[in-house]
Amino acid sequence: MLSLQKAANILGAFSAEQPEWGVRALAAHLQVPRATAHAYLAGLTEAGFLRRTPAGKYRLSWHLAEMGAQLTAALPWFPEARALITRLALEVQSVAFLCVLEGENIVAAIRERHPDADIDMPLDIYLPATATSSGKILYAHLDLQPRTFSACTQSSITTADEWRTEVAKVRRLGYAYSIEEWIPGQCTLGVPYHHADGVVAAIGVQMSAERYLREEASIRQRVLDIVQEAELLG
Repeated sequence: MLSLQKAANILGAFSAEQPEWGVRALAAHLQVPRATAHAYLAGLTEAGFLRRTPAGKYRLSWHLAEMGAQLTAALPWFPEARALITRLALEVQSVAFLCVLEGENIVAAIRERHPDADIDMPLDIYLPATATSSGKILYAHLDLQPRTFSACTQSSITTADEWRTEVAKVRRLGYAYSIEEWIPGQCTLGVPYHHADGVVAAIGVQMSAERYLREEASIRQRVLDIVQEAELLG
């Protein structure tokens, strides 16, 4: 999983604002040794996920777009969910996300950031289930039990008793939040996304813990209203 996470972090560094990276700049950005960055860039290029430019830098390969199209075509609910993420980011002025379950792993499948969001876009693709609102939502609704607990911060859940209490609360309230449990100074609020009478994803917003705690009630109600409206229309 560690190697997959490093590869995911490298792929996640490419964006519309930063479509091209050299080894030195990427290593500094991700705070990894140059040799590590070079090895992963070379491996991802050989696998077809990246391509080298004539200047010796790296860009995402069109092979990724083809793979993404094949994946989303198999998910009939995905286009509506993507539009919902855009709306959440715009109306809440935050980072908005959609996470899905891949085995026991929580995967951030979509993220969008409003220009005025008070945090940067997270790079992690695989997220700690017990320290994130998405993990709490998906595990609670699918009745999964964590094998381990991720002690990301001092606020993270680290015992089975704490987890049982948290899951019961998520089921009762219909939403989950993570206040500085994953990233210090940040909060995520997640709600279940339903399709065909089942929960297929967790959708929500991420922002500074300071803003969330200051505007908690209004942010929570806005997210719940937007998602409920989208599900009714879908």
